[in-house]
Amino acid sequence: MKIFAGSSGKQFAERICSYLHMSLGSSEAITFSDGNTFVRIKENVRGTDVYLVQPIGLSPNNEFVEILFWIDAFKRASANSVTVVIPYFGYAKGDKKDEPRVSIRARVCADAIETAGVDRIIMMDLHAPQIQGFFKKPVDHLIALPLLSEYIKAQGIENFVIVSPDAGFAKQARKFSSYLGVSTVIGDKRRTGHDENPETLELIGEVNGKNAIIVDDFSTSGGTLIDLSHLLKRKGALSIFACLSHLLLSPQAVERIEASPIEYVISTDSVENHAVNHTAKIRIISAAPLFGEAIRRIYMHQSVSGLFEGLPPEVLEFDGL
Repeated sequence: MKIFAGSSGKQFAERICSYLHMSLGSSEAITFSDGNTFVRIKENVRGTDVYLVQPIGLSPNNEFVEILFWIDAFKRASANSVTVVIPYFGYAKGDKKDEPRVSIRARVCADAIETAGVDRIIMMDLHAPQIQGFFKKPVDHLIALPLLSEYIKAQGIENFVIVSPDAGFAKQARKFSSYLGVSTVIGDKRRTGHDENPETLELIGEVNGKNAIIVDDFSTSGGTLIDLSHLLKRKGALSIFACLSHLLLSPQAVERIEASPIEYVISTDSVENHAVNHTAKIRIISAAPLFGEAIRRIYMHQSVSGLFEGLPPEVLEFDGL
């Protein structure tokens, strides 16, 4: 087994390797002046089970195409198998044809990845879990809930509720609530077209006199979190926190978070985003040990499903950052 990193996945891959006590495979990705991407494997992989780490995050088009080149390169180098590790899948919002004459982008990506020759895919907290069905090859869909929930428990926050920004995320929010033994409040969110800043109109549930933890799968503009935090304050919430699987905030969005009622945002390092590194209001925990443990179990032909319910001590105790 060898682990390699694409251009957007080097730090995350190094953290996985640290958890597994391995060295990162030698490779390089070069972007020429005309925008063309060139990838090269710099060591022998013949007969090897290869794991390529590449989030599709802040530069999704380039990062996605690079994955295809890597798969092709490993296959042509006679790797025994190629597993693509995608901590964040940036096209997951394109899971359906929700209006006339639009592309189902996630399906196009799945088809292209399989055509390139992938053998397995590992992802985490897809925006639309049914995307797993777009692939004919095996997909291991990890969840950050146990990792994030254990962090929340360690903060000693008392008298709190879990808040879902809308009905669409209510099922996942209730899983958080069940794991933490608290109740759920649901926001009534309305979105116009593909607007990144939908409006939260009302709350279903009681937050007056309680601390509130907003949970969601990802945030790009921070608009939903900020609007909901103001609504929660108006409804009598005490301290407000946010907990997300993926964080893709721009520097401007980080500034808006800093000026909001949110105490701090908890997320993972699924996307390497330098914009979030310089504020005390954002706390990043590493999902690399979760992926490392999944990779170890897959390679050893062991079950991965146990990671959905709870994490072994070695995962929880590993500080990858």
